[in-house]
Amino acid sequence: MIEKIVRYFPDLSANQIEQFSRLKKIYENWNSKINVISRKDMDNFYIHHVLHSLAVAKVIRFPAGTRILDAGTGGGFPGIPLAIMFPRSEFSLLDSIEKKIRVVLSVAGEAGLTNVRAIRRRIEEEKGIFDYIVSRAVTDFPNLIRLTEKNVIKTTKGGSKNGIICFKGGDIGLEVARYKSKIEVFEIKDFFSEPYFETKKIIFLAL
Repeated sequence: MIEKIVRYFPDLSANQIEQFSRLKKIYENWNSKINVISRKDMDNFYIHHVLHSLAVAKVIRFPAGTRILDAGTGGGFPGIPLAIMFPRSEFSLLDSIEKKIRVVLSVAGEAGLTNVRAIRRRIEEEKGIFDYIVSRAVTDFPNLIRLTEKNVIKTTKGGSKNGIICFKGGDIGLEVARYKSKIEVFEIKDFFSEPYFETKKIIFLAL
């Protein structure tokens, strides 16, 4: 399945391809100890987790030195794949559950990632300042903004607008209604042809 990653991102370096190739084995080893990813999703690991996470790279290219907070990272998504994709950016992967943070630290180490740090903390307790927040299926969109808006610095790097990037699926009309004039919504099916992405979206709120 690594071929799908390379097909959609043909400019990957040999080192990045190697890092992506090693991810499934690393997560399989962890899954044998802790239920990080469901068995069904493990069978579709590169589509459901890696490629899904990398949809962000079709929306925005993080400039070198950019600081990104993955709020509620779980087992490391989207933060780990994005850290491979953007090795010159700095990723902080935050979760309140200790065992998930242990997984993140181990995966980052085994994958050879030097641009990842793990934070065990609740989102509302995080005081760090970042250029971007990314989050996948943690809470509803208004609540995500309420919890993380305080963590986004308003100055920008390389002309890109800072903000909050959120993964969503299905009908998001009511959830984003109050922000309709402030957000951009991207259909992931416009980037990737797999049926899994048919109803999945990325929302970007510039701050």
